Amino acid sequence: MKIEYLHTMVRVKDIEASKAFYCDLLGLEEVRRVDSEAGKFTLVFLAPPGQEDAAVELTYNWGSDEDYQGGRNFGHLAYAVENIYDMCAKLQAGGVVINRPPRDGRMAFVKSPDGISVELLQMGESLPPAEPWASMENTGTW
Repeated sequence: MKIEYLHTMVRVKDIEASKAFYCDLLGLEEVRRVDSEAGKFTLVFLAPPGQEDAAVELTYNWGSDEDYQGGRNFGHLAYAVENIYDMCAKLQAGGVVINRPPRDGRMAFVKSPDGISVELLQMGESLPPAEPWASMENTGTW
């Protein structure tokens, strides 16, 4: 029996705010978009460059005022990054709170505009501990 990964779906309230987080700050690219007049929704598929088969689907339900909760119940998305310190600095400069700083040079957690936890892992070996990350406290939940 064969199984193939397709995508992970998260509901979002604001596509542009979510794309700013996932694309401008994390570095994902939009690989496909579906607008459904009949269903009154938009699906935006984002993936790391060259990894179109590892997509996250942002689902926007037109006209919905539902406050999506449960990002913590969902678990998290995880991405390996070339330099965890540079990525966290970029995210922080973009206004993103680093909920679990990369004190160990290996792992950090942030949240999307819709409260989805995103784990960032250093590619390869952990980087040596460095400030300001080494002494930074956790903030909130992840």
